[in-house]
Amino acid sequence: MNRLGDLIGEACRIIFPIHEETFQGNPHTTIAICTLSSLDLLRKIANSQLMNQISIVGRLLSENKGIDEIIRYVNRNPKIKTIIVCGRDVPGHKPGHALFKLHKYGVDLDGKIINSISSYPYLSVTKSEIIYFQKEINLINLVNETDYNKIKLKII
Repeated sequence: MNRLGDLIGEACRIIFPIHEETFQGNPHTTIAICTLSSLDLLRKIANSQLMNQISIVGRLLSENKGIDEIIRYVNRNPKIKTIIVCGRDVPGHKPGHALFKLHKYGVDLDGKIINSISSYPYLSVTKSEIIYFQKEINLINLVNETDYNKIKLKII
């Protein structure tokens, strides 16, 4: 099943290319923003003065490889302490939902995010990387919020 998922994911990247993935901000700050599938919001934040107050802004479209990347990123960048999760969640995949379930419950022995309703919530990161994420990262739930000014209020 994982191989099929990889093939489908690669086909989607070819058919529906999305070039903006992440934008770097101030590396000395402790805040990151995840805009889920809201690419307009991603671009708005990336082109704003808010980038001086956040370390990175990026999107999250998948409940597996995308979450793996977030977990690896925060483990490599220990200054990050808070992730604001905002924007529209992806129907079916629900990576925002999966991210919050991972933070609260972790994964089972097969690497499946416990209590996730996502299509394929299986991760490849290590248990120690997940534990770091659960203990060291504060998630702020603004899922489905796309108003730039309301998100900005959580930072300033």
